[in-house]
Amino acid sequence: MTPAAAAMMRRLREEHGPLMFHQSGGCCDGSSPMCYLEGEFRTGRSDVLLESLAIEGVPEPITFWMSAGQFELWKHTHLTVDVVPGRGSGFSLEAPEGVRFLIRSRLLTEQELAELS
Repeated sequence: MTPAAAAMMRRLREEHGPLMFHQSGGCCDGSSPMCYLEGEFRTGRSDVLLESLAIEGVPEPITFWMSAGQFELWKHTHLTVDVVPGRGSGFSLEAPEGVRFLIRSRLLTEQELAELS
């Protein structure tokens, strides 16, 4: 995550409580990372837990989930959560703040792929 994304996550955590993210394979805003209260979005067998993000100043990790179908397409990429000005989905907690989370990605290097194996 970028420092700006971490700062927004801290702010949202202070205001709302424990958080989680879900990245679906949908179109439009459905392809953006969505920030919810922890447990508000129900995950299941069709979701993959990518990471539990430890953020300084946040007492518990923020889980980051992705739909299994999206994971199959993105499993060879390094993902970075960022935040930028603009309106995203009305369902994501950052929407009233005038910003939206987004994913920046790059292909994993050969060495990174080997380490994951």
